Amino acid sequence: MIEQIFPNVNWETMWEATYETIYMTTLSVAITAVLGILLGLLLFLTSRGNIWENKAVYVITSVLVNIFRSIPFIILIVLLIPFTRFLLDTIRGANAALPALIIGAAPFYARMVEIALREIDKGVIEAARSMGASMSTIIFKVLLAESKPALVSGITVTAIALVGYTAMAGVIGAGGLGNLAFLDGFQRSRDDVTLAATIIILLIVFVIQFIGDFFTNRLDKR
Repeated sequence: MIEQIFPNVNWETMWEATYETIYMTTLSVAITAVLGILLGLLLFLTSRGNIWENKAVYVITSVLVNIFRSIPFIILIVLLIPFTRFLLDTIRGANAALPALIIGAAPFYARMVEIALREIDKGVIEAARSMGASMSTIIFKVLLAESKPALVSGITVTAIALVGYTAMAGVIGAGGLGNLAFLDGFQRSRDDVTLAATIIILLIVFVIQFIGDFFTNRLDKR
C-alpha cells in the first residue's frame, strides 16, 4: 500500500534524512536554549531599572540581537559560509548547518526570554534582594524559576522554527529532509518523495508542539 502511494521513495534514505533533521534540530535547540537564556538575562538585567543597569551594554547587545534576528535565514547561511568553512573545514553536511542554525535562532529566543523575564512581578525580585539573596539565587530561584512556563513555550516555538530552518539549510547541501525533498523530489520531479518528506517534517513539528505544550501546562501554576 505504502509502496503504491510512494513508489519512488527509498525509505532507507528517507530515514537517514529524518535522523539528520532530528540531529540538527536537537543539537541546535540545546545550544540555542543556553545562549538564548544567557543573552536574554543580559538584556533584562542591564535594561533600565534592573540590577545590572548599563545602557551601553544593553544597547550593544540589543542591536546585535536585532541584526541577527532580522537577517533572513537563507541569506544568513550564505553570509556564514566563510565562518563555517573556517570552523569545520566544510560547508556540507548536518554539522555544517549548525553555526547558521544557532546564530539564526539564539537571538530570536533571547528576545522571548527577555519578554518572559519582564513579565515577572518586580515585587518578587525586590523581595529577594531585600532578604539579601545573592545574584545567583535571584537568577536561578527567582527569574528563571518564575518564568519557566514562558521559557518552555518560547523554546518550543524556536524548535519548530529550527525544523523549518533545517529544511532551508538542506537546499544548499546541509542534508536532512529538506535536502532530500529538494534534490531527490523537486529536481527529479518525484512529487511522492517531496510529499513523504513533508509529512515527516509535519510529524516532527507536531511531536515538538505536543511535548512543549505538555511541559508548559505542567509548569504553569496559574
